[in-house]
Amino acid sequence: MIEATRLTKRFGTITAIKNVSFHVDKGEILGFLGPNGAGKTTTIRILTGLFPATSGSARIAGFDVFDQSIEVRKRLGYLPENVPIYNEMPVSAYLKFAASMKGVEAKNATKEVARVLDRCSLVPVKNRIIGKLSKGFRQRVGIAQAILRNPDVLILDEPTIGLDPKQITDIRKLIMGFAGRKTVILSSHILPEVSMMCRRVAIINNGRIVAIDTPQCLTGRTADKVFLEIKGPEVEVLTRLRGIPGVGSIASEIDQKTGIGRYTVKTKDGKEIRGTLSRSIITAGWSLLEMRAVRPSLEDVFIRLTREER
Repeated sequence: MIEATRLTKRFGTITAIKNVSFHVDKGEILGFLGPNGAGKTTTIRILTGLFPATSGSARIAGFDVFDQSIEVRKRLGYLPENVPIYNEMPVSAYLKFAASMKGVEAKNATKEVARVLDRCSLVPVKNRIIGKLSKGFRQRVGIAQAILRNPDVLILDEPTIGLDPKQITDIRKLIMGFAGRKTVILSSHILPEVSMMCRRVAIINNGRIVAIDTPQCLTGRTADKVFLEIKGPEVEVLTRLRGIPGVGSIASEIDQKTGIGRYTVKTKDGKEIRGTLSRSIITAGWSLLEMRAVRPSLEDVFIRLTREER
C-alpha cells in the first residue's frame, strides 16, 4: 500500500535522507521512529507530496507520489505534528470546510462530517469553538479531518504529543481501531505507545533506515544482560562471575537477612553465556534460585541504534 524506494533528498550541500526504502502492507500500522534531525519529517513530507525527492520513488495505493499526486492525495489522510485547525471555528463548521477542500460533494458533506464526528467521539463537542477545547479534543479534530473522505492511507505525525495519560489512551484506542482497515504510518517519540500500536517499526538515523522489524524481534535479537539470584558469599560469587568468559560489568545487591544475592550481569557483544553461568554456580556448590535473560526495551534498542556511528 505504501512503498518507498531509495528515496534521497538534498537541500543544497546537505543530504537530509539517503536511499530510504521501506514498505507498509495494507491494513498495517508502521511505527516510524528517529531522533530530531534524523530525516523522519523529510520522509513524511515526500510521501505526502509536500515536496519532491531528489531521487528515488514512492508509491501510495499504487499511484506514484510525484507523477500522480492528485490521485495519491485522494487516498491519503495526513495529520502533521502541528494540527491544521482554525481555532475560531466550531468543530462541525471546520470539518465541513475541510470536507469541501478535500472534494466531498456538498450533498454528501453533512453525512461525511457526521461519520467522522462519531468515529472520533466528537459528537458532544461538535458545536463548540475549537480553540476552547482541550488539546486532546483538538487532536481528535485533527484526526477527524485526516479521515474525511475515508482515505485508504493515514500518516500521523506525533498524534499524542503533549497529551495527558487519559487523552493518550483515548487517541491510542482510536488509532488502533484503524488496524486492518487502513494503512497507517505513525511517527512518535513515545516508544511504549509505538510498541503497543504498531506491528512493525522502522528506525531512521542520519538520513538512513537503520532497522525495520517487529518490536518483539527488535528487542529480542539480543539479551545483553542476565539476571541471577544466587545464595552464596557475595565476594566469592562476584570473583567467580567475573572470571567467566563473556562477562562484562556486574551489578549486585545482597539481602542481608536471607543472604540471597541479586546479580545483573552485562554480557559482552550480547554473547549467550547462561549455560556457562549456571554450570559455574552449581559447580561451586551455591544455590541458583533464578536466572533469566533481560531483554532490552524498544527504547534501549532505539538509543543503541541511533548512537551507532557506523
